[in-house]
Amino acid sequence: MTGSNPPQVTAVVPTRDRPVLLRAALDAILGQDYPGGIDVVVVYDQSEPDLTLAEDPRIRVITNSRTPGLAGARNTGILAARGELVAFCDDDDEWLPGKLAAQVAALESTADGAFVSCGIRVDYDGRQVDRSLTMDRVPLASLLRDRHTELHPSTFLIRRDALVDAIGLVDEEIPGSYAEDYEFLLRAARHAPLVNLTEPYVTVRWHKRSYFAQRWETISTALQWLLERYPEFATVPAGEARVAGQIAFAQAAMGNRREAVRWARRTLAGNPKEARAYLALAVASKAVDPDRVLRTLHKRGRGI
Repeated sequence: MTGSNPPQVTAVVPTRDRPVLLRAALDAILGQDYPGGIDVVVVYDQSEPDLTLAEDPRIRVITNSRTPGLAGARNTGILAARGELVAFCDDDDEWLPGKLAAQVAALESTADGAFVSCGIRVDYDGRQVDRSLTMDRVPLASLLRDRHTELHPSTFLIRRDALVDAIGLVDEEIPGSYAEDYEFLLRAARHAPLVNLTEPYVTVRWHKRSYFAQRWETISTALQWLLERYPEFATVPAGEARVAGQIAFAQAAMGNRREAVRWARRTLAGNPKEARAYLALAVASKAVDPDRVLRTLHKRGRGI
C-alpha cells in the first residue's frame, strides 16, 4: 500500500430484518487489519433502525431516504459516505481477513483504477464453494458476455469521486431492483476496466427460497429493460443470448410456454450452445421443476 496516509474507507451496509447476520457483517468489516480509517453507514430499509449500533463511534445508523428497496438504500449510504473509498457489503455477507488491505493496495497500484472487486466464497445450505475470476482486469466486453457472478456487490470497493461524478449512483428505476448490481457493473466498466483480485475475500450467503410467479415476472421484465438500456449487447451475441436465455427460463417458470419458446429461439439464434435455452424448454414442457433446477445450481455456487 502506497503513501503514509491510507485512504479512509466507508462501508455501506443496507439492511432489513436481519439483526444477527448484520452484527456478524459489521464485526467482519470493523475487524479488518487495515491501517487506514474504517467507518460504516448502516442504512435501514423499510424496517425499524437499531440505534444501539451507533454506540460504536465508527458506525452511523440512518434510514433509507430514497426509493424503498436495495438500490435506494445503497444510494442513501453512498451519499452519506465520508471516506475517499466506498465499499458495499450486504447484511448477510462477511468480509474475510485481508480483504480491505489487499483491495486498497490493488486500487492504488493501478493508474486508471476506480473500482476493485475480488473472489467470493459461496455458502449455500452449509456447503461452501470458492468462485474467482482469473482476470486481473475486467473490461466491458467481458461483462457483456458473462455476468461473472464472482463480481458480487459485497466485494465492491470504489473511489467515491468516480462513483458520484462519473459512474453514477445505483439505478433505482430497474423493475424490482433486480440485476441492479449487474447494471452498475456495466456502467463502472464503461468508465474504466474493473480491477479484480482472484483471492476469495468475501463469504456470500445464498438463501433457500421459492421463486414464486411474481418474482419471475420481475426478473423477466428487468432483464428485458436491461437489453433495451444497453445496445452494446448486440455486439456480443453470446452475451445477448445469455440474457435472453434467462428471460426464457423466467417465462417458462411462470407457465408462459409460448413466450418461453419465443425467447428460447432468440437465445439459440445468438448462441446454439446456450444451456439456459434448453433448461427453459425443459421447464416449459414440465419435464423439470424450476426451483429444483435453481437448488441444484446453487449447490454448485451458480445461478441461472
